[in-house]
Amino acid sequence: MDDVLPGTVPLPDGCDATKAPACTVARTNTALRIKFCTFAAMQQKTYSIETVLSNLKIDALNEMQAASMEANQQEGDVVLLSATGSGKTLAFLLPLLQLLDGSKKQTQAMIIVPSRELAQQIEDVFKQMGTGLKITCCYGGHKRETEENNLIQPPALLVGTPGRLADHIRRGNITLPSIETLVLDEFDKSLEFGFTEEMSFIIGSLPNIKKRILTSATEAVDVPGFIGLNNARQLNFLSDDELPAEKLAVQSILSGEKDKVDTLFKLLCYLGDRSAIVFCNHRESVERTSTLLAQKGIVNEFYHGAMEQQERDSALCKFRNGSTNVLITTDLAARGLDIPNIRYIIHYHLPHTEEIFTHRNGRTARMDATGTAILILSSEEKIPSYINVDVEQLNVPENSPLPDKPKWSTLFIAAGKKDKVNKIDIVGFLSNKGQLKKEDIGLIEVKDFFSFVAVRKLKVGHALQLIKNERIKNKKVKIEVAK
Repeated sequence: MDDVLPGTVPLPDGCDATKAPACTVARTNTALRIKFCTFAAMQQKTYSIETVLSNLKIDALNEMQAASMEANQQEGDVVLLSATGSGKTLAFLLPLLQLLDGSKKQTQAMIIVPSRELAQQIEDVFKQMGTGLKITCCYGGHKRETEENNLIQPPALLVGTPGRLADHIRRGNITLPSIETLVLDEFDKSLEFGFTEEMSFIIGSLPNIKKRILTSATEAVDVPGFIGLNNARQLNFLSDDELPAEKLAVQSILSGEKDKVDTLFKLLCYLGDRSAIVFCNHRESVERTSTLLAQKGIVNEFYHGAMEQQERDSALCKFRNGSTNVLITTDLAARGLDIPNIRYIIHYHLPHTEEIFTHRNGRTARMDATGTAILILSSEEKIPSYINVDVEQLNVPENSPLPDKPKWSTLFIAAGKKDKVNKIDIVGFLSNKGQLKKEDIGLIEVKDFFSFVAVRKLKVGHALQLIKNERIKNKKVKIEVAK
C-alpha cells in the first residue's frame, strides 16, 4: 500500500469516537495532534476514523495528512503538494469520507487520476478502510461493460482515468448532478500525459462541485482555469531534502558505446539479485532492452503504457512477488506504484528534467530504507547540471557471474473477485489440491477477473500437474505459469 504510511501524529488516549460531535484539529508546536472523534453526521454512519485507521493497520498520521484534515474542514478548495510516497492517498481519502453520506444512493464524489495503477491503488485503500461505502474504479484496458454494470447502482465514490470517465459521461452512465466533491490526484501528471481536453470536459460536466482537492508532487505547475479553484488553500510539504544524501546515493557508470545494453548487463551482474528498476525514455527501448537482457540470461519484466491491463498487472506482480528482480520501464512507473524495497534505480536513458529524475528516484530510499540511483552515461553524455550532489563514478568488473535466478514463479489463475474468489480460496486450493505448504505460497494478488500467486519455482511443475483437472469454487478455470 504505497501511500498509506505511518507518520508522526499520535492518536490521543481516551478519544471516544461514538460520542464527540465532530473531528477537531489542534496545532501544538510544529506537530499537528488529531483528536480522532467522529466524522460529520456520524450518527448516520457506522465507522469512525479510529476504525478506519485500525483497518489500515496504522495508528498515526504524519504532519502532512493531519494538515490536510484540518484544511479540508474549512471552506474553499485545497491544493496539496507533497512528495511521492508521503501518504497523499490517505491525506485526501480521510477528508473525503467526511463529505460522504451513506444514506444517499447517488455518486457524491469523483477522483480523477492519470494512470490505471493509481486508480486501482486508491480503490484498494478505500476498500481496506472498511466504511461499507461503494467505490467503482474506471480505466481503460478492460471491458467497459463491467464498469457499466457496476454503475447501474451508483457508487458513493467514483475513481478513474480521464479517458474512461469522459466516455462514461458521454454514455450517460454517471449521475453527474449529485457529485459535489472532486479530487484531482497527481493532477500535474494528468496534464503532462495530455489529458487536458478530457479533464476539461469532465469538470465542465459537473454542475454542483462544492469542494476541490488537488494533489501534486511538483510545485511548478500552473492550475488551469477550467478546474475552477475557489478560495484555494495551498499546503506545501515539498522540500529540497526529500531524499537526503545518507538515504539516496547517486552513482554513474560510463558506457564505452552509444548502445548501453552491454554496460547495463555488466552492471546488473555486478549488482547481483537485488531489486532494480531500469528507466528508459521510450516504449520501443523498453522492449528492446528487455529482450536483449533476456537473451543474455537476465530474468526481467518490461512495463509501459501500451500494454494491455492484464500484461501490466502481470509484470508488476512478478516484480513485487520476487519472480523477477529487474523491471524495465518508461516513466509510467515513476509515480503511484506500490512496489516496496527497491534497492536500485538505473537511469538507462538520462531523464529530460530534474522533476523526472526526482520522481524516478522516489521509487527507492522510501521511509527508513536506503537506495542508489545509477546513471549510465555514453561518451557523449554528461551528468545533468540539476544533479547537485556528489556523484560517485562506478567501475564494474568485465565478468561478473549472472545473478541467481529468482526462487519464485507466478501462476495465473483465470478467476478473481467477480467470480467470488479470494486469497483464502486460493491458498486452500493450492494447499489441498496442489499439495503446497504454506511456505511454498508467496504473494497473492486477486483482480476482478483473474489472480496471480507466487509459488516456489521448484514446486510449480508438480503443483500444476496435480491441479490441472481440479476446480476452484466448483468451477474449472485456466491455471498456468503467468506469461
